[in-house]
Amino acid sequence: MEPWLPVAPAGPGAYLAPGPSSFTDFVTANAPHLLPGRVPEGLSPAAAAMGGAAGLQVPHGTTIVALTFTDGVVIAGDRRATAGNVIAQRDIEKVFITDSHSAIGIAGSAGIALQMVRLFTVELEHYDKIEGVPLSLDGKANKLASMIQQNLGAALQGFVVVPLFVGYDLDAADPAKAGRIITYDATGGRYDELLGYHAVGSGSVFAKSALKKLYDPAADRDLAVRTAVEALYDAADDDTATGGPDLVRRIYPVVVTITADEGAVRRPEDEMETVVRAVVAGRMEKPGG
Repeated sequence: MEPWLPVAPAGPGAYLAPGPSSFTDFVTANAPHLLPGRVPEGLSPAAAAMGGAAGLQVPHGTTIVALTFTDGVVIAGDRRATAGNVIAQRDIEKVFITDSHSAIGIAGSAGIALQMVRLFTVELEHYDKIEGVPLSLDGKANKLASMIQQNLGAALQGFVVVPLFVGYDLDAADPAKAGRIITYDATGGRYDELLGYHAVGSGSVFAKSALKKLYDPAADRDLAVRTAVEALYDAADDDTATGGPDLVRRIYPVVVTITADEGAVRRPEDEMETVVRAVVAGRMEKPGG
């Protein structure tokens, strides 16, 4: 006699039945077409392949930078999205707080990246509610890696998503090393950046060159924020897809700092305006920084 296996309820009953702590697994079982990078219902894989990134002018996010400082980690992103040689949006947001002590910056296909960030944020909240404790920082990083891996099919069609993940590790033995930066490749491989700084996106080469000169592991929060803005300014100076600070439209980089005491905090607009104006004033005296 074959063993009896429980059958997952279908329809509305699936939302009321007990299940795993992974929200992604629940969506995979009940509505897989809603996952980032999946082919929409009614569209064949062949049709999706014919409408890849080369044939669709989809917005792309560009430069994200991150660096650690004495009390934690900071992540910042410019505000420009491009579609080919056209500016698709001047004030897009590419840096998002995902829970109390982590944040993500996105580069690549903006639409899929935004879906992935929203699902990842719900995933962390769902796990916290089901298990009663938050997921560890390594657990969060591994969960994001699996979501990127699930997007591999779309990446092969040109819709690549490369996020930059940062967080404060509350379980770290050394508080000075609790701020962490984790990067990924398109296949879902995850890598800890041990130098204390990193950048992704089209302007990352220029941003990392700036961070290599300016990064100070003993910096306080204010100096770290200033360094991140300086790096984005250098990226915008040499990369057309990266947007510089727009003083006319009052569009400034999105910056998030994460520390043990404050958690993840998006720096307010008036604070960023002060930092940006100081950077621009300094570049007027010394354009090379």
